[in-house]
Amino acid sequence: MFKVTPAGDDADDDRVYALKPMNCPGHVQIFKHGLKSYRELPIRLAEFGVVHRYEPSGSLHGLMRVRGFTQDDAHIFCTDEQLADECLKINDLILSTYADFGFNEITVKLSTRPEKRVGSDELWDHAESVMSEVLRTIEEKSNGRIKTGILPGEGAFYGPKFEYTLKDAIGREWQCGTTQVDFNLPERFGAFYIDKDSEKRQPVMIHRAICGSMERFLGILLENYAGHLPLWFAPLQVVVATITSEADDYAKQVVKKLKAAGLLATTDLRNEKINYKVREHSLQKVPVILVAVKERLKTVQSTCVDWEVRNKYPCPCQKLSPI
Repeated sequence: MFKVTPAGDDADDDRVYALKPMNCPGHVQIFKHGLKSYRELPIRLAEFGVVHRYEPSGSLHGLMRVRGFTQDDAHIFCTDEQLADECLKINDLILSTYADFGFNEITVKLSTRPEKRVGSDELWDHAESVMSEVLRTIEEKSNGRIKTGILPGEGAFYGPKFEYTLKDAIGREWQCGTTQVDFNLPERFGAFYIDKDSEKRQPVMIHRAICGSMERFLGILLENYAGHLPLWFAPLQVVVATITSEADDYAKQVVKKLKAAGLLATTDLRNEKINYKVREHSLQKVPVILVAVKERLKTVQSTCVDWEVRNKYPCPCQKLSPI
């Protein structure tokens, strides 16, 4: 952790301050705010939380391993009977998200109890039994599309977990999403709910991450697409470049219409050759480049960059909105 000593702190003060390394304790504290009934469960808390971890300098590697990053964390507090259903809902969310990003070769593995762990064997037996059944359901629902497996002894000390591994365009595997059952934090922080018999019960806590580190997932996407991000995900989607200054006003009108349609667009009105502009924006991996042609100011030539065939075709302004 990144430990912090406040300026002017008394020497007798033995409290240690640190930058937040995880989001989990904060979500437990939110759950504890106010009395909870079994009727309110499951309670799902999620955030894009910034965390800091003092990783060894030798392990740092670009976006893949950093010391400060953003996690798409969620924690679900539920009853024991709701555990399987919640895990299946999380699985559906994770798989649909990966499909949106173009990842279809996915492996889901169940990591079981390690040697050093908290909780009784009976508790682990039950949790592993539930998650094994969930894993079978995942495999059956996918019709063989999703590979599954077991990782003996690879679970967290506080509970078993699912690990989601992606395969990119050139066959490399990346471990990203996780679904983890936690026996430790609810007990450690004294979290409870009131069951139907008016007794205090400890909730089951599920940690869920889809992308894990957002920075790392972005790095994986850049590797998978070789920098050519899909149109819907590109930070700049359309550039309208002009050949001469006579088309500047029209280029601005086109960009205004594109922005009104929800696209991220900008103009390139520089006094440069059009080939130079197109090459520069192509190197920047801009998905769509529109060229305003001087002779026909009511029409633009669209260079829709299909990175496999480099397709170019004329595109009247009226046809821009479907882009």
